[in-house]
Amino acid sequence: MTALFTHGRRARPNPIQWIGYTVGRRLPDSMREWVRNDLTGNHATARHMIRGMVPFLPLFTTFLLLPGAAWLRGSTALLALLLALFYCAVYMPVNRSRRLAQHGLPADLENPAKLDQHRAERAIYESNHPRLVQLSSAGKPGTTSRR
Repeated sequence: MTALFTHGRRARPNPIQWIGYTVGRRLPDSMREWVRNDLTGNHATARHMIRGMVPFLPLFTTFLLLPGAAWLRGSTALLALLLALFYCAVYMPVNRSRRLAQHGLPADLENPAKLDQHRAERAIYESNHPRLVQLSSAGKPGTTSRR
């Protein structure tokens, strides 16, 4: 089995590497762009939630195979799934920062499209609501005026 699949110019992990990645293993440096896209690209939240459920699959399967009524086994597996989804969502920023740093990327890296959108929204907000600035030489110290 080859170590890399290529999708365009970006190297991708094979299934064994991806499973290792889901449980916290580091991917080779040749896959750094894939990791960047995985953690900050479009649909990164959905990928994070799916990736976070992979280590729990054996547990979910075990709950479904326990003896007892089907509704009880299903309820147990559903409860485990809901708890896993909750903790996966709560710790998403922490896990994302750790994975970015683990792969040699800035821990505060953001999606470029969302960052541009945030900057545009910020500029609109600041144009509609100018800040109060201190007058240094034109007025008395401690007085404020609008820009």
